[in-house]
Amino acid sequence: MHIADGVIAAPVIAGATIVSVVGLGLGLRALTPERIPVVAVLSATFFVASLIHITLGPSSVHLIFNGLVGVLLGWAAFPAMFVGLLLQSVLFGFGGVTVLGVNLFNIALPGLMCGLAARPVIARFGPSGAAAAGAVAGAAAVGLTAMLVALSLGLSGREFIPAAKLTVLAHLPVMAIEGAVTAAAVLLIKRVRPDMLASSRPVRATAPVS
Repeated sequence: MHIADGVIAAPVIAGATIVSVVGLGLGLRALTPERIPVVAVLSATFFVASLIHITLGPSSVHLIFNGLVGVLLGWAAFPAMFVGLLLQSVLFGFGGVTVLGVNLFNIALPGLMCGLAARPVIARFGPSGAAAAGAVAGAAAVGLTAMLVALSLGLSGREFIPAAKLTVLAHLPVMAIEGAVTAAAVLLIKRVRPDMLASSRPVRATAPVS
């Protein structure tokens, strides 16, 4: 899922980076002091999980957990994953600095979208329903990320289309794994800390009846 420097076309980099900057701004606004410990833990989880690469045919895959991060953090998923991607690029050479905005866009945006879609369902239903919604969010986030990576490659040149197709196919098993892990995590949190999974939709204050 990490795209390296020198691969993506400049217009793709520019467009994805603009969206990522907006996401970072909104994520930082949502990052209240009491949420910082959770954001730090999930950022570290993403950092470690995506460092472990598994060879699959001519390619390699790794876990992302962007669905779980999106469910738990909402917009704060952008700064959490930005820190992880930046450290991976600087310390280990995974990805690149010039494509940091593209990698953040491809990974954080699907996590956010799936998380925002799943949170109301998770908040409304019991543990079993919440786990099912978590499974869908975890698997769908990986699938969307794979498709965005493939799209980024495809828009950068026809020579990258075979690699784009391989990216999507190689991450089908990862979708199943992340769906199961996210379901288990949501089930546990729903039972012990349901407040972490409450819908983030603001509650409107009602005027008192005179």
